[in-house]
Amino acid sequence: MTAAEDRDAPVEIQVVRGAASEEELAALIAVLSAAYTAEEEAAVTVDPPVSAWMRTQRALRAPLRRDIPWGRFSG
Repeated sequence: MTAAEDRDAPVEIQVVRGAASEEELAALIAVLSAAYTAEEEAAVTVDPPVSAWMRTQRALRAPLRRDIPWGRFSG
C-alpha cells in the first residue's frame, strides 16, 4: 500500500469502555486530526547546504580503469 492509499484509507475508532457521545467523538477526531497535521508538517527533511565548491566540483580526469594492466600489457 502506498502512502497516498494509506492516507485515503478509512480509519477505524472503537470505543472499548463507556459510551462516548457524538460530540465527544467529534472532539477526539478533531484533536487527532490536528495532531496528525502538525506532525506531518514537522516531518519535512531539510536539504544540507551546498557550497560553491560542491556545485562546481567535477572530476579532474577520468577515473582509472583497473581492468587494463599498467602500460597496456601484462608482461
